[in-house]
Amino acid sequence: MAEIKPLRGFRYNSKIFNDFSSLITPPYDVIDQGAQERFYQANPYNFIRLELGKKYPEDTHNKNVYTRAAETFKDWQQNGILVQDVKPSLYLYRQEFKIDNITYVRTGYMCGLKAEDYSSGQVLPHEETLPKHKADRLNLMRATQANFSPIFGLYADPKKIIDQTLLNSVNISQPDMEVSDWADEKHRLWVINDENTINSVINKMKNLKVYIADGHHRYETAATYGKEMAAQGKTGFDYILINLVNLYDEGLVVLPTHRLVKNQTNFDFHRFLNQIKAYFEVIPLPILEFKKATLKKLLQEMKIVGASTHCFGLYGGGNCFFLLKLKPNNAQGHMIPGEKSLAWKNLDVTILHSLVLENILGIGAKERASEGFLSYTRDDTYAVEGVDQGDFQLSFFMNPPQVKEVTAIAEAGEKMPQKSTFFYPKVIAGLVVNKLG
Repeated sequence: MAEIKPLRGFRYNSKIFNDFSSLITPPYDVIDQGAQERFYQANPYNFIRLELGKKYPEDTHNKNVYTRAAETFKDWQQNGILVQDVKPSLYLYRQEFKIDNITYVRTGYMCGLKAEDYSSGQVLPHEETLPKHKADRLNLMRATQANFSPIFGLYADPKKIIDQTLLNSVNISQPDMEVSDWADEKHRLWVINDENTINSVINKMKNLKVYIADGHHRYETAATYGKEMAAQGKTGFDYILINLVNLYDEGLVVLPTHRLVKNQTNFDFHRFLNQIKAYFEVIPLPILEFKKATLKKLLQEMKIVGASTHCFGLYGGGNCFFLLKLKPNNAQGHMIPGEKSLAWKNLDVTILHSLVLENILGIGAKERASEGFLSYTRDDTYAVEGVDQGDFQLSFFMNPPQVKEVTAIAEAGEKMPQKSTFFYPKVIAGLVVNKLG
């Protein structure tokens, strides 16, 4: 079902650069203003100038962040900063990283994926998107006719035939590109242009579906742009750069994304605690000597309790941490209105959004889309500090969703709320560029 193809990707010129660490960036959606500036200062050829350039007050319709990215991309091609691979290729990509001092290696491969409407059944989403992010990426794609950071997709190959096919075609000890990033995570890339290997992978993928793990905005943008260009009689503009990872890969890790509440008028924390008791057992945690120790204890308790029922962590300031455990009579999703499947209603994020954010705090789908009342973070320490500093009024700590939950929702044709999943680590930008058309 999935239609993929090899790419003649653009990559940093290894004859000019022998260290790529000062050139790469994360994808645009996790770069804040401070990080953007650090990447700008790291190297005059840092990829930030393409992925997420600076905006200036004097910008106009004809001169702006998107036109500058297009000019920079053209200049870097002309001056040999970025060079295009001679042959269409697949790119074996391995990421080595640590979580709690345990080392993982995630193996995938980059290629072009035909971006079609979800109704085709070729590619399945699992998460809602936000309009302004799609508008930003569409403007960048229109100006540059390229996509700069790969989206992240999953496929199911329990026998690992694709993985083995790719690994057999390379010398695993000698990557074509190797770089350590700002988090000391290692990224290795092998260029595979053997036609037999490529055809074998393409044929195997024809029988498989692709589940979007990360990059819904970019995928939907690519589908829109492909249609725009097709309407002008131009083909080949609808293949987006993607990194595909097997659902059965040992290095596939999902982390939680926590919710931070802000801009609640006349908010009273003690009144809120009484309100949520209608749905949850509210269990205060003993205050330990250090706040970080209390937070660590909360997350440990959540993991244990979450194995058998729905639970969340809550912080409202003053070193007061609470474990929220769903009461038994609220289980099985019967408290969640609508015609969604039971699997969707029983997601942790659905229960939190429906019972707490919507019913009690008045933060519904419209308010979440506006981004004026809810923020998201993967950093549990920041979720505490943000409340202590007065930037937020509440923090809700989440357990990570299971991969099988993500794929079940996608198979049912449903979508999880925004920022429901965080497949760690992100696929970095700057390894391969896909020039469209």
